[in-house]
Amino acid sequence: MLHIINKSPYDRPALDSALATGEGAILLIEDGVYAAVKGGAEESKVKGAQGKFKFYALNVDLDARGIADRVMDGVTVVDYAGFVDLVAENKTCQSWL
Repeated sequence: MLHIINKSPYDRPALDSALATGEGAILLIEDGVYAAVKGGAEESKVKGAQGKFKFYALNVDLDARGIADRVMDGVTVVDYAGFVDLVAENKTCQSWL
């Protein structure tokens, strides 16, 4: 399953909800990319879940927020084509609000 998270982890519990599902891939878009910041408050949570989940972050959203150079290890940066590939590779997608 692909979990798509577009809300900041500092604003909504969408990341926590997705992590509670068990496993899959997590794509961080829009303000959700703040969860991918190296040294951020969510870093230990993301790193701890990397055995169960693969993490991705959308490059244009990282760039728009000025954090493209601060992505933690273990998070793969993808472009829009990569976003489409992730959707096509996964049977189901869940957008968390």
